Amino acid sequence: MTRRVIGIGETVLDIIFKGEQPLQAVPGGSAFNAIISLGRAGIPAYFISETGNDRVGQWVKRFLRENGVDDSGVCVFPDSKSPISLAFLDENNNADYLFYKDHPHDQLDFVYPEIHEDDVVIFGSFFAINPVVRPQVAGFLDYAHRQGAILYYDLNYRASHKNDLLRVTPNIIENLEIADIVRGSNEDFEIMYRKNDADSVYRSEISFYTKKFIYTRGAQPVELRAEGGFAKQYPVKTGGEVVSTIGAGDNFNAGIVFGLIKHGITRSDIDRGLSEQQWDSIIGCGLRFSANVCQSLNNYIDPEFGKQINQ
Repeated sequence: MTRRVIGIGETVLDIIFKGEQPLQAVPGGSAFNAIISLGRAGIPAYFISETGNDRVGQWVKRFLRENGVDDSGVCVFPDSKSPISLAFLDENNNADYLFYKDHPHDQLDFVYPEIHEDDVVIFGSFFAINPVVRPQVAGFLDYAHRQGAILYYDLNYRASHKNDLLRVTPNIIENLEIADIVRGSNEDFEIMYRKNDADSVYRSEISFYTKKFIYTRGAQPVELRAEGGFAKQYPVKTGGEVVSTIGAGDNFNAGIVFGLIKHGITRSDIDRGLSEQQWDSIIGCGLRFSANVCQSLNNYIDPEFGKQINQ
């Protein structure tokens, strides 16, 4: 049976600035960016989200379909405006964000998609812990876990939610407990725990809940930690001029998920513990996806790269 990826997360319109001038506007969102890239890489994909009943919402749904992603799980609310994100690139083309959201009746009203054993669910950011939609998100994650899916969790905790941390910590812990693989960045853990090295984060905040942990820190090497004391570093290769780092982490996630499917890695494999060769293969895919997206202002891999990597 063909394996499928199901993403669940927010949708936004990203307006990208350099200095004070807008350069481009593209549909975005953390899990959204990953699912678009997976669709472009030929992986059957489905997306669960919400959007407003406006031109942006129509654009988001159309963009999903155009990139091979089933958009039937995207709720459209007639009295809501679609969220907007302003991304300001600095001299190194790293982004600082401002978010604008007007969803007076936030909710998720969707029918669970069909999920089979070894399908992959990708989730994360504040959407995955937001108390307003948490009952629906938690119910879906539990359903996917019971169906035998692999759950990939990217914390992606923004500074704008720093004051919410105490309120949402129980939801974060529930996500860590149910996830098969967890990814987080140095920025996430500095905001959440005031820790900035992989070993201390893994020992004190992650390993009690899950053993498979990927720690990223921009252009610095990716750190992997897993059961049995396994630890390894992976150098980051940009592959060319860095035009924008927007979507780099999201596409690293997409590459990891692509690698799980391409290399036939199942949830039972993950439960038993992956070999160094298996980790090398899937993290290598993550690095390739991330490097490609940094070479443009888009939030996802380019279509030609998607065709090439799936050959």
